[in-house]
Amino acid sequence: MSPRARHRPQVPLRLRRRPERWERQRPTWRDARPAVIDGALKRALARPSGNWFVLCAARDIGPRKPFGRTVAGVEVVAWRDAGGRLVAGPGACPHLGAPLAEGAVHCGTLRCRWHGLALDGAAFAGWEPFPTHDDGVLAWVRLDAAGGERPLPRPVLPPRPGPAGSLVAVHTAVGGCEPEDVVANRLDPWHGAWFHPYSFVDLTVVGAPAEAGTEGPDEFLVEVSFKVAGRAVVPVTARFTAPEPRTVVMHLVDGEGAGSVVETHATPLAPDDRGRPRTAVVEAVLARSDRPGFALARAAAPLVRPLMRAAAGRLWRDDLAYAERRWQLRHSGRWPG
Repeated sequence: MSPRARHRPQVPLRLRRRPERWERQRPTWRDARPAVIDGALKRALARPSGNWFVLCAARDIGPRKPFGRTVAGVEVVAWRDAGGRLVAGPGACPHLGAPLAEGAVHCGTLRCRWHGLALDGAAFAGWEPFPTHDDGVLAWVRLDAAGGERPLPRPVLPPRPGPAGSLVAVHTAVGGCEPEDVVANRLDPWHGAWFHPYSFVDLTVVGAPAEAGTEGPDEFLVEVSFKVAGRAVVPVTARFTAPEPRTVVMHLVDGEGAGSVVETHATPLAPDDRGRPRTAVVEAVLARSDRPGFALARAAAPLVRPLMRAAAGRLWRDDLAYAERRWQLRHSGRWPG
């Protein structure tokens, strides 16, 4: 056990000595300079993705039912083959266009429910599979025609703790915006304590990229306390980075749960019936701790995961409103940033 771990209190909570009321906390609008946020966003959007898109949580694709989603305007169906390998391809049956996501999987073979055409994951009758990647937490699909970039053999993945030693939960929400609006939300850490006072207090951005982005690390470093109840909080230090154009990652670098990761992935979907963009936010939380009690939390994962997803859902109800508002202003030419 490290000296730091030996000197930590048995209970990770702290009591705020002088809690400030929401309206009396220090305003952050001067610090949240649009040029800094926009510069970080532009650099993120310029990074290669290799045409990889997050499809869903890996556990959402099981052995019996296919999973369907339209990604970047491409109808995709995914399932597990007989060996449990992730398979994906066009979601329309090559025979008469039936929705393959409404078919059934038997022994790793997907059967179309219109006429029984069978697909085992190999090319057949004009149907060609898409490259896939299962990282143990998320299922990815590579769509070269939609992405338009130089393909990469694997997604651009950030450093993360191994799923086997972590408590993992994935939450998905859908909003009326584009992926860049979701990424911009996550690259604005200054809004946390104002917009989410039920979760965050005492937030200070202690490090941010320069406006030009030519010097120093391209990251945000944030000191913040997670609110538990009343005056009880858990203080941490978090680092935010964007390894590719549709992903923002928060690494906890100090405090309780150091080494834990929150990955926010923005996946473009099909437009809605009015032609407005829709984006799926797929957020993966990989929590870790070296406290002895963490093993009990992992053992109770089926009970803990719904609580983790509920907490993420509450945050994303607000943050999708932020992202949707940003898209509306951009779309109407009223965006002041």
